[in-house]
Amino acid sequence: MEYKKLVLKSGRERSLVNRHPWVFSGAIKDLPTAKNGEIIEVRSNHNDLLGYGFYSPNSQITCRVFEFTNDEKLIDDAYWLAKLQNAYHLRTQLLDFKTTNCFRLLHAEGDFFPGIIIDVYDKVAVVQLLIKGMENIAPIIYGGLNQLGFDYIYLKTKQNTQLLEQVEQGSRWVGEAAEMPIFVLEHGVKFSVNVETGQKTGFFIDQRENRKLLGEWSKGKKVLNTFSYSGGFSLYALEAGATEVHSVDSSKDAIALCEQNVALTLYASKHQSFVEDCFDFLKKSEANYYDIIILDPPAFAKNARSVDNAARGYKNLNLLGFHKVKPGGLVFTYSCSQHIDKDLFRKIVFSAAAEARRNVRVLRQLSQPEDHPINIFHPEGEYLKGLMLLVD
Repeated sequence: MEYKKLVLKSGRERSLVNRHPWVFSGAIKDLPTAKNGEIIEVRSNHNDLLGYGFYSPNSQITCRVFEFTNDEKLIDDAYWLAKLQNAYHLRTQLLDFKTTNCFRLLHAEGDFFPGIIIDVYDKVAVVQLLIKGMENIAPIIYGGLNQLGFDYIYLKTKQNTQLLEQVEQGSRWVGEAAEMPIFVLEHGVKFSVNVETGQKTGFFIDQRENRKLLGEWSKGKKVLNTFSYSGGFSLYALEAGATEVHSVDSSKDAIALCEQNVALTLYASKHQSFVEDCFDFLKKSEANYYDIIILDPPAFAKNARSVDNAARGYKNLNLLGFHKVKPGGLVFTYSCSQHIDKDLFRKIVFSAAAEARRNVRVLRQLSQPEDHPINIFHPEGEYLKGLMLLVD
């Protein structure tokens, strides 16, 4: 099969040679006469083949490369199915499906599948299509998911998607619908998940290992979980033997989900939830009461323009945490803002610690779990940053 060609300007092939998967509009000499989402060849100014990618003529990222090669290849159904099966095989090596049956199956560029996210909840696969190219091959992916044993597929539309057809049709089941909610396991901890109404794909799978770590430190402790959503950290603390757990979120719906999940445990009497702004709750909470405070807010920086305001928000939040946690206590603090890199996040936390005038030590640097792999050539894929801090 012959593919249309995108030709780079002289000297602009270095990032492609180094396997960064994004081709920006400013690097292009000649555009192909291709449609949005079409698979194209990427070639150097000397016409050397560098790889294959999805064409996005209306985006600053004009091409997202999924195959780096100097040899011509046929990109057919078997090619995509093999990549999907490889991703699934990796998860079988990383996870014990008997105790954890919710995980990320495809993590976009981290699995060499740009423009697609797939999260698994037992027999349900939740798919997010982010570019037209992936929308074009979606039927192949759906068939592959069925072959892997996922009986139900839910296509979840992101509100900021550029795929107009997807927006018009909205989120929907592909084939038969599964009954909601789904009860899933994460390291043996039971959660109720509704993929139709829940945030993201239904649950924040990316905090799984960090929740497990929190649980390991929670026995006999008083724990405050801010921005708690459906209570992920809270349940791990309760199951681990925390004496008291408080969950705080400004959303009534989120707290309702949290309480539903707490009811699945045997420890509801040790838990209390609050529908309140987390900043306000921290300001009025008693100092030195909590042994552990979790600060896991939504992304404060939605784009590069909002970084300065986001940095102030993260600093103020961490400052409150440092003021309120008991001496010798722990603060688990996170940022899921892609535009706040881990060095900047650490500087923000340092600034808060300095202003709090308390000794703060980093016990653990935290990130996303193994089923959210980071392509070493694509550092933008490392979006979740966290620190486990000991506060004297």
